[in-house]
Amino acid sequence: MYKITGTIKVMNPTVQVSEKFSKREFVLTENLSQYPQDILFQAVQDRCALLDGINVGEQVEVSFNLRGREWTSPQGEVKFFNSLDAWRIEKVGQGIPTGGPSNMDLSDAPSSNQVDALLSTNEETDDLPF
Repeated sequence: MYKITGTIKVMNPTVQVSEKFSKREFVLTENLSQYPQDILFQAVQDRCALLDGINVGEQVEVSFNLRGREWTSPQGEVKFFNSLDAWRIEKVGQGIPTGGPSNMDLSDAPSSNQVDALLSTNEETDDLPF
């Protein structure tokens, strides 16, 4: 598993390659090195939907796998291909995802005095040897 952060430069539509296979390609510009790199990624099958909320120009962190394969042409020439398969795409600076701790209602949380009282009660009745 690899991760990289950059800016979305190109976002292509989902392409139905065959009846059972679809993919969506996008280009990420990595700006952290001295010479920025434009890197082509692909999302396949149900992961194509990961790109629906992402727009060109947004900064994202992409988690991906490096895939390689061999192909023999009809003329018998052997070639090797690599692909970068994205499996998670997150906008940078978005914080905790919706539904996470940032949305918790803390009004019913016990006070520190209540927690201390519970701990002291449990210590008195605790019969565990450790």
